[in-house]
Amino acid sequence: MARRALPSLNALRAFEAFARHGRMTLAADELCVTHGAISRQIRQLEGQLGVALTEGPRSRLRMTPQGLALALALSPAFDQIEAAVPRPPQIGPRPLVVSCMPTFAMKWLIPRLPRFQAAHPEIPVRVMESNGPFDYQADGVDLAIRMRVPGRAYPEDSVETPFMGHFHGPVMSPDLAASIAPTLEGISALPRLHTRTFPESWSEWEEKMPGKLPEPVSEQEFDHYFYLIEAAAAGMGVAVGPWAFVQRDLASGRLVAPLGFVAGEAQVVALTPQGPPPAATIAFRDWLVEEGRSTPLPPTSPEAACDSGAER
Repeated sequence: MARRALPSLNALRAFEAFARHGRMTLAADELCVTHGAISRQIRQLEGQLGVALTEGPRSRLRMTPQGLALALALSPAFDQIEAAVPRPPQIGPRPLVVSCMPTFAMKWLIPRLPRFQAAHPEIPVRVMESNGPFDYQADGVDLAIRMRVPGRAYPEDSVETPFMGHFHGPVMSPDLAASIAPTLEGISALPRLHTRTFPESWSEWEEKMPGKLPEPVSEQEFDHYFYLIEAAAAGMGVAVGPWAFVQRDLASGRLVAPLGFVAGEAQVVALTPQGPPPAATIAFRDWLVEEGRSTPLPPTSPEAACDSGAER
C-alpha cells in the first residue's frame, strides 16, 4: 500500500478546531493547549502545504479560500473518525444528551455552558451536533435545540419551549464593508453567500426591506452556517447571518453588520419528549430560557425601521 502523503495530523486537528470556532483561544480551550501552540501548528501546516490558510491581523484572523476548502473536508473526516473510535463503558452518571445545531452550539451554547456546569455540577452534558431529524429513544436524545421554522416538522412526540427570538441581517468582513455604501444598493453589488441548512434566509430578510433586491452578481452555497460565517469573515461576500451565530464575531470585529438586524419568522426552541421530563432535562430547559432572556437584542435595521414607519 502506498504511503499517504498527509501533513501532521496534530496540525490538521489544530486548524480544524480553529476553523470551527473562528478563534485561536476557543480552539486552544477545546484541545487543552495554549493559544500559541495552535498558532504554531497552523503555521507549520501552512509551511508543509506551501499555501496560506489564514490571513488578516491576529485579532481578526480569518481563513483564506484555500483554508476554507481544507476546513470543509476536514470536519466531516474528523466526525467519521470520532464516530468510529471505540469507547469504554460509561462510568458515573449518564450525561444529559443535547442535540443541537452545529453553529448554534459553537457560537452560542458552548460559550455559555460553563455557567450551567457551575450551577449544576452534578449534571454532565454531552452536546451532539445535528441539524437533521432525530429520534429521542434511538439516538438517546434528552433535549434538542432547533430553529422552529413555519412549515418544518419535528417529532410529533415533542414539547416545544421557545427560548430565543431569531434576528438576522447581512454580515461581511470590515474590509468588504468599507468598499461599499451601507445601503441595499451597496449590499446588492457584493457576491451573495448562502447556507444549505437555511436556504430561505435571504428571501425572508428581503421581505422586511423596502423594495426588492436585484439579482446578485454571483452566489455561493455552503453546507453549514459556520462555513458561511467564515467565508463572510474571509471577504468572500455578504451573508445573512443570525444574530445568535454572529454576535461574538461582531463584538471581536471579525464581522460587521452595516444594515443591522430584523426579526425573522423562526424561533429557537428546546424540544423535549412528551410526558414528565427528568429533573436534569427540566434544569437544562429552564436554564436555556434564562440564557435566552439575558441575550442582548441586536441593533435594528434602519432600512426596515424606515419602511415600517412609512406603513404606519
